[in-house]
Amino acid sequence: MSADESDLSLVQRAQKGEAGAFDALVRRYQHKVVKLVMRYVRNQTEAEDIAQEAFIKAYRALPRFRGDSAFYTWLYRIAINTAKNALAARARNPVQFDLDRGGGDDGDAPGDLQDRMTDTATPEALALTEEIRATVTAAIEQLPEDLRTAIMLRELEGMSYEEIAAAMECPVGTVRSRIFRAREAVDARLREIFDGGLGRGEVAG
Repeated sequence: MSADESDLSLVQRAQKGEAGAFDALVRRYQHKVVKLVMRYVRNQTEAEDIAQEAFIKAYRALPRFRGDSAFYTWLYRIAINTAKNALAARARNPVQFDLDRGGGDDGDAPGDLQDRMTDTATPEALALTEEIRATVTAAIEQLPEDLRTAIMLRELEGMSYEEIAAAMECPVGTVRSRIFRAREAVDARLREIFDGGLGRGEVAG
């Protein structure tokens, strides 16, 4: 049984009133949802509160879930909207992005930028890597919200374009455009380092 089929089975059981089934879904996705929310807020406690609220909303909306998309895609959309609403209510910046977060899970660094961010043994390369990380973080923080969310879901969560489109409720073509524009913006910032800042273009190759 695939993950999606397993999720759907648990959803159907939960819809029939089996409390343990939804608990199993919470345990399966709690860490991922908290990690996702942490891209919006840097406070662990706040992220956990928002994640809990998202699960509550998902539970209440569960009777309306028909399996048109994967459960986790549906859940991620709820979590994203809950995080946005929480931040809007508190009049805070919409996204706080930190590449070093995520508890060491795979996928914390944007895949297309991985080669530029590979650690090496030399102090000079380590210093450059840290500057690259800081530059990428700053570049993504300055992106418009729709671009930030798209590249976050693609590069950090590993979601497909179709899944991101479902989570963001927009066409796949729009997702591709947003991710392309986000990567272009990040690359432009990185070129400032390699071409002008530290003059170590060979590291980028």
